[in-house]
Amino acid sequence: MAAGAEPKLQLVHKHIRAFPDFPKKGILFRDICPLLKDPAALTAVIDLFEEHVRKNYQEVELIVGLDARGFLFGPLLAQRLGIGFILVRKKGKLPGTTVSVAYDLEYGKAEAEIQEDAVAPGQKVLLIDDLLATGGTLFAACELMKKQQAEVLGCMVVIALKELNGIDKLQPHSVFSLVQY
Repeated sequence: MAAGAEPKLQLVHKHIRAFPDFPKKGILFRDICPLLKDPAALTAVIDLFEEHVRKNYQEVELIVGLDARGFLFGPLLAQRLGIGFILVRKKGKLPGTTVSVAYDLEYGKAEAEIQEDAVAPGQKVLLIDDLLATGGTLFAACELMKKQQAEVLGCMVVIALKELNGIDKLQPHSVFSLVQY
């Protein structure tokens, strides 16, 4: 990252709150709400993502946002880059013909879906979400892109929880995170 990125990274880090024992005992929840509330902090997030994409992925054609917090950062980034944005939603939330994949959660199973015509074969995409924990949802989104024959250039998150090893699950895809815990 460029030398000018450090003050922006500090601003982002400063606007992430920790809530112990939420949503259940033993979990330290990382809250991005203060990032969204502060215009300078939100701008810093998008600036940092934009810098990363322009430096490493000039060929990207679509930003793919994951339900639901990927929807907060993805459209802002896509607009800055002058490219499109598409949604990966929980099953049953999109109209029209959809394509879905099932994936495992810590407590059961879920399905993610996109509209069938959202991405064309060969399109180059970057996936974005707020947090990488175990990697299940991002992995499912990568599988959806593969199913549609899109080329996944990489994944981007605001926060990566290193101890949960989500990055390993996403191999061979690269993962870029602004903050790591």
